[in-house]
Amino acid sequence: MGCNSCSTGKDGQPKGCKNNGTCGTDSCNKLTVFDWLSNMNLPNGEEPFNWVEVRYKNGRKHYYKNTENLTLNIGDVVATQAQYGHDVGTVTLTGELVRVQMKRKKIPFNGDEVFKVYRKASQKDIDIWVSAREKEEKMKVKARQFAIDLNLKMKISDIEYQGDASKATFYYTAEERVDFRELIKIFAREFKTRIEMKQVGFRQEAARLGGIGSCGRELCCSTWLTDFRSVSTSAARYQQLSLNPQKLAGQCGKLKCCLNYELDTYLEAINEFPKTDIKLETQKGLAVCQKTDIFKGIMWYAYEGEWANWFKITKDQAKEIIAQNKKNKKVASLEEFSAEVPAEEDTKTNFENVVGQDSLTRFDSKKPKKRRNNKRRKSRNKRRKPQNKKNNEK
Repeated sequence: MGCNSCSTGKDGQPKGCKNNGTCGTDSCNKLTVFDWLSNMNLPNGEEPFNWVEVRYKNGRKHYYKNTENLTLNIGDVVATQAQYGHDVGTVTLTGELVRVQMKRKKIPFNGDEVFKVYRKASQKDIDIWVSAREKEEKMKVKARQFAIDLNLKMKISDIEYQGDASKATFYYTAEERVDFRELIKIFAREFKTRIEMKQVGFRQEAARLGGIGSCGRELCCSTWLTDFRSVSTSAARYQQLSLNPQKLAGQCGKLKCCLNYELDTYLEAINEFPKTDIKLETQKGLAVCQKTDIFKGIMWYAYEGEWANWFKITKDQAKEIIAQNKKNKKVASLEEFSAEVPAEEDTKTNFENVVGQDSLTRFDSKKPKKRRNNKRRKSRNKRRKPQNKKNNEK
C-alpha cells in the first residue's frame, strides 16, 4: 500500500516517499508491477527487450517501443506517440517483464498500431502537461452542468487531457444509449480543444476514481485488479453470507469483486458435505438440514414438525445415515449421533497489555457519585418516632 499522496502528484512523481516511484515495494503508483528481474543480468549477447510500459492518469497504461534505444528507468517521464500529437506519461516497467505483460494481455509486438517513445520529456513538455492537468477539475464541473442542462441521462466521472493539451477525453457512465452530439459541440465551443467521449462501466469508474473499501484498504480495482469478472449472488450463498445488498455491494454499486476470491475454496469444501436437500430417514421421522458449518464440518438437522429442536451431527455421521438409508435401513434417532459430538467449550481470551498503552476508556466521563442527604433522613426519622410510641401505647 502506497501512501495517500503518492498517486496524486500533478507532475506524475510520487510526493510521499520522495523516491521517484522506485521504492522497495514499488507501490507508489496505481496498478504497479514489481520488477523482480531488475537485479538480474541478461545472458551474453542477449539484447534487452526494447518495449516499456507507460502509465497515465488513474492507472491507464499502454506499451511503447523504444526505437531510439533511450536509457529508461522506472519513474522517468517520457513523451510518447499518440494518434494525434504526443502524450506524456511515466514509465512503470522495463525489461523482460514488459514482454510477459504484453503476452498476457495479447498485445502484438509488430503491427500497424505499434506506437513508440519519442524522447524523455523536457521541462517544456512537463509544464504544458501540468497546466493542462490543472484545468481538468474546473472543466468537469462545467461539463456536468452542460449535461444537466441538456437533460442527458449520463454522468461525467473524469476528464483526462492529453500531454500536449491538444485533446481532452471525457469519461462517462450511462445506463442507456445517450445522444451527445449536441453536447460535443458545446464542449468544443467552450473548451476550444479536440473532444473525445468514452463510455466506461461502473466498475471501471470506481477503478479510475479510487477510494477506500469497507475492509479499510484501497479498492482492489484501483491498486492491482485488472480483470473484472462477473460476480453473482450465488457466490454469497455458497459462502453462507446474508443477501444484504448494502453489505455485498461495493462503491461501484455492483457486487464486490472480493466475493470471488475465496469462492473456489468454499466450493471444494462443500463437495465434502452431503447435499442439504437430502432428508435423513429415522425411526422417529424425517429430518431436514437446517444449517451447515463448513469450517467445523458440522450440520444441524431438525425433525419435520419439530423445527425448533435442532440436532448437531458431523458430516461423516450424515453420510453414514444416508448410506444406511440407501440400503433401506433407518437409524433409531438423531439423538444417538448428536450425543457423540463433543460440546463446544466457551473459551475466553484474555489479552495482555504488552505494549503498555493506556486504556481506551480513560477519557470517558465518570458518573458522579450520588451523595446521600443524611440531614433529610434524620429529620424524617425524628418525625416517625413519636407516632410509633403512640401506636405502642394503644
